[in-house]
Amino acid sequence: ITVVGMTQVSLGFKAGANITNFTGGDFEAVKKKSIVGFHGGGYLNFALGALSLQPEVLVSTQGARIDSVSGSYDWKVTYLTVPVMLKYRSAGGFYLEAGPQFGFKLNEDVKNETIDAFAKNLDLSAGAGIGFQTKGGFGIGGRYLVGLSKVGDFDASNSGDIDPDFKNSVIQIGIFFK
Repeated sequence: ITVVGMTQVSLGFKAGANITNFTGGDFEAVKKKSIVGFHGGGYLNFALGALSLQPEVLVSTQGARIDSVSGSYDWKVTYLTVPVMLKYRSAGGFYLEAGPQFGFKLNEDVKNETIDAFAKNLDLSAGAGIGFQTKGGFGIGGRYLVGLSKVGDFDASNSGDIDPDFKNSVIQIGIFFK
């Protein structure tokens, strides 16, 4: 921990599981189900007493399983995400956090020949979470991210029964070490 003025700055690493799905949109003739992905990366924490600002850089897989008459397949998008969380930490180690997340598409894996470009290059979300961090720096946390921008970057007339106006919904559960 480095002290700059009265602000404590720390570096950490985190990783965990994502449980993701799509919300909104019109998936008329198909059913969508959650899939499990991952997230991992690093963060900086700028603490001033019980409050801190924590920007992160994570690789995160998101998407959904689509069940249709032609089969069942996963639609996955890998993002480089940059959450910026405002955290309040109690003296006992429990914390609450909230803030925006910016996602930049790295890759997509969509098994649908009628869709050329599936996901937009930028994904915006709002997140909130809870967790616990020991005095030694080890922690566990959970976060929910609700999509604010639409994911689909394709023409609805070329995609069969799917409206591209849907958003990401992500539950993250993970561990971290400062």
